Amino acid sequence: MSPSWPSIPYEDWKDTCATLHRWTQIVGKVRLRGSPWVNHSWHATLYVTSRGLSTSSIPFGGRTVDIDFDFIDHRLGIRASDGSEKSVALEPKTVAELYREVLQNLSDLGFEVRIHRRPNEIEDATPFDEDRVHGSYDPDSAHRFWLSLVQADRVFKQFRSRFVGKASPVHFFWGSFDLAVTRFSGRRAPLHPGGVPNLPDWVTREAYSHEVSSCGFWPGNEKFPRPAFYSYAYPEPEGFGKQGVKPEAAFYSEDWREFFLPYDAVRDAPDPDATLLDFLETTYAAAANRGGWDRDTLEVKDPWPPRG
Repeated sequence: MSPSWPSIPYEDWKDTCATLHRWTQIVGKVRLRGSPWVNHSWHATLYVTSRGLSTSSIPFGGRTVDIDFDFIDHRLGIRASDGSEKSVALEPKTVAELYREVLQNLSDLGFEVRIHRRPNEIEDATPFDEDRVHGSYDPDSAHRFWLSLVQADRVFKQFRSRFVGKASPVHFFWGSFDLAVTRFSGRRAPLHPGGVPNLPDWVTREAYSHEVSSCGFWPGNEKFPRPAFYSYAYPEPEGFGKQGVKPEAAFYSEDWREFFLPYDAVRDAPDPDATLLDFLETTYAAAANRGGWDRDTLEVKDPWPPRG
């Protein structure tokens, strides 16, 4: 068992998880409001940092602002390019309270921001300013979740470096509350059926406009109450779920149409990095081989920069 990969059983922090999910949506929607559109909604995501999660720089007029979750000091930092800044304490408080504090602090810094008030990709889409139900925040749980993201982010970046075709950054989607990285075959995909809860179908269809092999890390939810790594293909090629993948703990779910690897199988492995990379590489190979991707063109054959 690696001490670098913390224990994060979903049942132990599910209330904090639900609150933090909605908090990240508030912050993510600020980035969505200010940033120019980038294909597949890459302009709206958050990024793992050495202290938490960040929007990176968001343009508003002639200035920029960034908003950072700090899961060490448990503050939400709001910093403008003119040197002015504000912060919000991360502590037990309702979604409505955090929503009000974030927008007020942005206003105090001269950023008048309006965002869509309903969360996306969640069945309960209570508007942020009306949500007084979700208000849990356990600092230790938030810290351990962030530490798990640090480890996943690090390995995902290694995996991403092995691909020369179009690939996403390693980024955190606040809608689905997961860390993800996606590879593209270069071919267009059939029209996605949509149907994601509280997400316009046109957003989903643009996100899946081209063939993908996508993998990520997810803390779980009530329908799948344990943290796991996942991998799926869109469109799913025939025989994808029947391909042999590594490690032995990985499995294919007919219900979810994805491969899963329990987080604890990585955490408890003698070599967590190698175990996770095996999962990422073999599930990608299942998608690419069954889908007829041009792997010779898309994949890195030699390390870069050259060694020797």
